[in-house]
Amino acid sequence: MIGLPRVHQGARAIAGPLLYVANTEGAVLGEWASIEVPGHPARRGQVIDVGRDVSVIQVLEETIGLAPSRVRITLHGEQAGAPVGDELLGRVLSGSGHPLDGLPAPVGEAWRPLYGSPLNPTRRRKLSEFVETGLSAIDGMNTLIRGQKLPVFSGSGLPGLELAARIVEGARVAGSQPFAVVFAGIGITERETQLFRERLAASEAAERSILYLNRASDPAIERLLAPRLALTAAEHLAFERDMHVLVVMCDMTHYCDALREIGAAREEVPGRRGYPGYMYTDLATIFERAGVLHGRRGSLTQIPILSMPEDDVTHPIPDLTGYITEGQIVLSRDLDRAGVFPPIDVLPSLSRVMNAGIGEGRTFPHHRAWSDQLYAIYAQGREARLTASIVGESGLSESDRRALAFAQRFEHELIHQGERRRTLEETVRKGWELLEDLPREDLSRLDDEAWAAREAQRESSG
Repeated sequence: MIGLPRVHQGARAIAGPLLYVANTEGAVLGEWASIEVPGHPARRGQVIDVGRDVSVIQVLEETIGLAPSRVRITLHGEQAGAPVGDELLGRVLSGSGHPLDGLPAPVGEAWRPLYGSPLNPTRRRKLSEFVETGLSAIDGMNTLIRGQKLPVFSGSGLPGLELAARIVEGARVAGSQPFAVVFAGIGITERETQLFRERLAASEAAERSILYLNRASDPAIERLLAPRLALTAAEHLAFERDMHVLVVMCDMTHYCDALREIGAAREEVPGRRGYPGYMYTDLATIFERAGVLHGRRGSLTQIPILSMPEDDVTHPIPDLTGYITEGQIVLSRDLDRAGVFPPIDVLPSLSRVMNAGIGEGRTFPHHRAWSDQLYAIYAQGREARLTASIVGESGLSESDRRALAFAQRFEHELIHQGERRRTLEETVRKGWELLEDLPREDLSRLDDEAWAAREAQRESSG
């Protein structure tokens, strides 16, 4: 609670989703507001700017039909927040927290502010354990670590949402530790909303998941709430209930477009490509809510998914996201056309903290050498593919022809999974099978110790 409710009659102006209200002494940033007009249902709003003479309220529903002189604004004296707790697991909610599953509105165990509490950097623990997504291109080649923020760079027409669904369904942590997935759909279509709900309802992940679905037909302003609602619920589960929580957010491009729309309505001076100059800071308030803390057994891991406009990795959205996060998973249009799913291009993809969570005792011995060797041969094969398109395959050296054949098998046997989930052990086995078909002289990244460990693994598996 930050104050007592106050009522204001009339507004100075309305611009898009923004309501300009005069004489709002005592208004506080983030405060909830109700906007009422005779003959219309009440609308929710939030104070986003406090001035000496005029304050700005962001209306969370459509403002069509609102006459400034007739509105009645109630400032409730409480910060924007949401119910949190185990009760939300298995629920499907809108981007503003209203039920979409036909059940009553959640009461929760507690009420937490949407913007969370800043994590003290000195309380953060070093990342050290991995999250198994069931996707070989991530688990084997770009391992996701608990507490990491690892974005997926998709593109128009690429299966970013399908990938999100696969991760929500297939993500696991080692052992029997409590695990949950929170998904925030941002600006997704009605068809995508229904497909996602039906697919998750048919999976084993439904009971350990929370869905916040902001549809494309919902007010754009709601796109700014959906990821924060998801993170507020996730923080409670991770840091107060000691669960390992994976937050998947798709599509952050729609979030940034909503930021630009609000900035234009407020007549702010635009930055790069019309996006607000503070977009970097705003995205950081979302992405930096991941981590692991001293004295807490839980963790909060993020996979934000965004569509790069025109597949341009230098566009402000992927560019700024890359600065804040710890790597990226890049989807390939060529692999998608070739029928590879997930179409993850491992060469430009990167998990910067992968080394902290792999190796003996966490994944398997010599994980780094194994993945480096796969990378090296695949990169050689990709280069040979380009050369062959100019001079023909007959113009390649014997080593390049082997690498070219390896690249084809790597894409269609290791990266491609279709609807099948793979454990890390299955991924490792498949990778070794590909490598063992090559002569030892081509495999310079694997030493005798790595081969000895492979032989021991083969014997133990029978």
